[in-house]
Amino acid sequence: MPTSEFSHLDADGTARMVDVGAKPVQNRRATAAGFVSCALATVQALRDQALPKGDVLTVARIAAIQAAKRTDALIPLCHSLPLDKVDVDFEVRDDGVAIRATASISAKTGIEMEALVAVSVAALTIYDMCKAVDKGMVIGGIRVIEKTKE
Repeated sequence: MPTSEFSHLDADGTARMVDVGAKPVQNRRATAAGFVSCALATVQALRDQALPKGDVLTVARIAAIQAAKRTDALIPLCHSLPLDKVDVDFEVRDDGVAIRATASISAKTGIEMEALVAVSVAALTIYDMCKAVDKGMVIGGIRVIEKTKE
């Protein structure tokens, strides 16, 4: 496949930011999900808010929102986007924490990277805040589960 068919490469194969100037502004939304597998004792400590570093899920939610707002600083060639909203939800299960983040915007380009970054940073924050009590945690399943534009 010639390199010109890749949106982030020019005809010479040089990395470039995609020009979205001619695209219409649309309402866009993306939802991503992921999972942090934890030991049952860690899950119970999360439920009881009894971990040494404090309220893990509140800190993870704030970290996720903050990270989504800074995606362009983390992922090369991403556009800077003024997000309309980022929602982050957690479901504490017996085997770990399910994470779901939805980002929305009215813009000329997609928002899935912001949702993925939010989930990733939420998972990393949970890991960081629980690692003292659970060395066997595993982060996985991070993916886009929905993407819409109107």
